[in-house]
Amino acid sequence: MNDRANVPAGGGEIRPLNFRPRPKGRQAEPAAVAEVQALLGDAPRRRDLLIEHLHKIQDRYGHLADRHLVALAQEMQLSMAEVYEVATFYHHFDVVRDGEAAPPAVTVRVCDSISCELAGAKPLLEKLAKALGSGVRVISAPCIGRCETAPNAVIGQNPCPHATVEKVERLVAAGETRHPPAPTASAGGVAASGTHPHADIVSPTYVDLDAYLAAGGYQTLLGLTRGHSTRREVIEEVAGSGLRGDDFLADDPRGHVQKKMEHSGLRGLGGAGFPVGRKWQVVAQQPGPRYMAVNIDEGEPGTFKDRWYLERDPHRFIEGMLIAAWAVQITEIWIYLRDEYHGIRAMLERELAALARISPEPLPPIHLRRGAGAYICGEESAMIESIEGKRGMPRLRPPYVAEVGLFGRPTLEHNMETLYWVRDILEKGPEWFAQHGRNGRKGLRSFSVSGRVAKPGVHVAPAGITVRELIDEYCGGMLPGHTFYAYLPGGASGGILPASMGDIPLDFDTLNQYGCFIGSAAIVILSDKDRATDAARNLMRFFRDESCGQCTPCRVGTAKALALMEREKWNEPLLKELSATMMDASICGLGQAAPNPLLCVMKYFPQEFR
Repeated sequence: MNDRANVPAGGGEIRPLNFRPRPKGRQAEPAAVAEVQALLGDAPRRRDLLIEHLHKIQDRYGHLADRHLVALAQEMQLSMAEVYEVATFYHHFDVVRDGEAAPPAVTVRVCDSISCELAGAKPLLEKLAKALGSGVRVISAPCIGRCETAPNAVIGQNPCPHATVEKVERLVAAGETRHPPAPTASAGGVAASGTHPHADIVSPTYVDLDAYLAAGGYQTLLGLTRGHSTRREVIEEVAGSGLRGDDFLADDPRGHVQKKMEHSGLRGLGGAGFPVGRKWQVVAQQPGPRYMAVNIDEGEPGTFKDRWYLERDPHRFIEGMLIAAWAVQITEIWIYLRDEYHGIRAMLERELAALARISPEPLPPIHLRRGAGAYICGEESAMIESIEGKRGMPRLRPPYVAEVGLFGRPTLEHNMETLYWVRDILEKGPEWFAQHGRNGRKGLRSFSVSGRVAKPGVHVAPAGITVRELIDEYCGGMLPGHTFYAYLPGGASGGILPASMGDIPLDFDTLNQYGCFIGSAAIVILSDKDRATDAARNLMRFFRDESCGQCTPCRVGTAKALALMEREKWNEPLLKELSATMMDASICGLGQAAPNPLLCVMKYFPQEFR
């Protein structure tokens, strides 16, 4: 009887009672596991490092093969679904299934966002595809953060500004697929050898740690840590929040620091414009430990100011970051840097390590995290999800990240430029920052200007300046043969206005009544050679491609809007209804702001499509 107990009712194989079938799913190949282990080395296998580990595989093999994803899942003790959903979410990961051909060893990406399209990106893409042949993959890419040198291409990880077929061919033939190292000021600014046609633009000389210290750098931070000011003083001096907060930071009774921040009028410069001091106060009131997340994703088409500052003076940002961490009593810092900024990442790794070696005071742990090509990660909660090793999908609010942020802890989130100004405000006084401004506004703004102007670039100008003044006084006027026609006052999502409305002060809150906003101060200038409808289509195409897909109004709305906009005659009532749904029901700012350009075109440029 016992021998027959394990025989199936229909007969067949006799199996012992302790039989265990193979685990479900694909099993990791020993060779693939060994390859992944060699890449990861002694690095922790924590979930929050999943994206970092995917980058290691992509960098080494040029793609993510199924066999390596299975091995990585086993190594990190994650399900294959968790690894696969993250790998397929980000643009810069090439997942290759069994039986599929891997991409060529070299990929050339041609930026097709608004500034590069104005400069001829479409014909450049077509010509490169023919000229480089099948051995090189040529694809379009969303904004790479170099709008002032449009059109742009990237060969592997090596940017090619003012790109032409000849320049790209030269870099491909030379095998120069990595970002050239930047020369340092302390070494005399000697550039590395190479054949890059624009090495001085791609890798400008920067102020390294030795040069920064020689010019008085980190003295402000050192003075704070030695008791020269209090935390409340710093917050009030830099922030401009109008705080009084007598109960703020009970261990800081004098309140000198906070007053200085208050008087400067500094607001968050990533786009939202939230008063810095109020944010610091909210986070400081939360129970510790408190974390900081610095957002340098900078994916908004037309925006490149963060890259501009970091390429030239990184320690001014780092000192501001450490001052903020001291003021709010931050215990750990994460810097989230967009993947396109390969040269900056290498430079920050060197400079942060050098600073840690010579710092007289222990620094909080600083983690440099690498994005993977997702515009949505410019949204603070999506960035936090990405830092945690997940898909970059915005969180529902409340709770807000100041209360429940990274790894469930209170988190101070800031844009890079916001922190860049902190040291200057403390050293020169809040009045120095606040004294700048026009038309009743105060402070300075870093305008990323691109398009049809003679001198595109980052122009530091008074808050409240008009776009006409900006073009004439800072940008050298329009390009020869071009007449000012229209402008984007706040990048892709900030709307489009005609030249007849070029005397509106550019600052927070001054553009709201016109259906626009300044955001991160990305100004794109259109001329009489351009059409606002074409610009709006370009922007909506970008939003469609960059939607994370989490909510229906954004995922479906951007695609439907683009389809309607590509018709010769626009269905205005339907577009307005669709826009209202997207603005009211989308989870985050992408879907909420995506309709701004098309609504502006219908309102201010009716002659183009009626």
